Amino acid sequence: MIFRDAVDRLQRAFRHELPGPNAQAGMAPVPRRAWPSHLNPARIRNAAGLLLVFPGPPRDRRNAERAEHAAKNQLDTDTMADAAHIVLTVRSHRLERHGGQVSLPGGVVDPGETFERAALREAHEEVALTIDEIEVLGALTPLDIPVSGFRLHPIVAAAPVQPAMAPADGEVDCILEIDIDQLLTPSCVIRTTRERDGRTITAPAFRAGGVEIWGATAMVLAEFLALFGWNPER
Repeated sequence: MIFRDAVDRLQRAFRHELPGPNAQAGMAPVPRRAWPSHLNPARIRNAAGLLLVFPGPPRDRRNAERAEHAAKNQLDTDTMADAAHIVLTVRSHRLERHGGQVSLPGGVVDPGETFERAALREAHEEVALTIDEIEVLGALTPLDIPVSGFRLHPIVAAAPVQPAMAPADGEVDCILEIDIDQLLTPSCVIRTTRERDGRTITAPAFRAGGVEIWGATAMVLAEFLALFGWNPER
């Protein structure tokens, strides 16, 4: 998918009602943990994550063919060739919670901080993202994560060029730059089984960038990809 087309589609999508929990549920683990019935809602902590879209070199044959077509027809090569990518991180294995898992750059929202500001700040801290030219496009549906006690607020933004990034020592093992077209490929979705709290769960996952993306991150991506017409049942 061409970067400029992706941004245009996202801008249009955020003017309408979001797919919401129905889309998230397409990549939810089964069974999925719920909040305790006695939980005080005030104890749920807010977190924000940045889902950054940026232009990068084409990674598949289809985008390479687009670039070749652009060159032959003297079209705007940058527009035709730059494929839309997103940024994800592999959390440090040294972290007590969710170590080694794939996530959005993000973290806890500080008192008095907006979700947008928190997502940008955390991305700067975790991957050294320069946020001056980042354009916030909109917010996806908040996602409750009972296993860690957070309510995640995913913020979608766009960078005009491929950003220079570096993983924060002790927080991020590596940075993943994943072509959106790869995630939209039906064969990218797999079914896995995992052990959690002594029980076996079935967890759909995206296999991309050499990793398996499951759990809350996969659920956020499910709604994000639904904005492009993706459906896990197809």
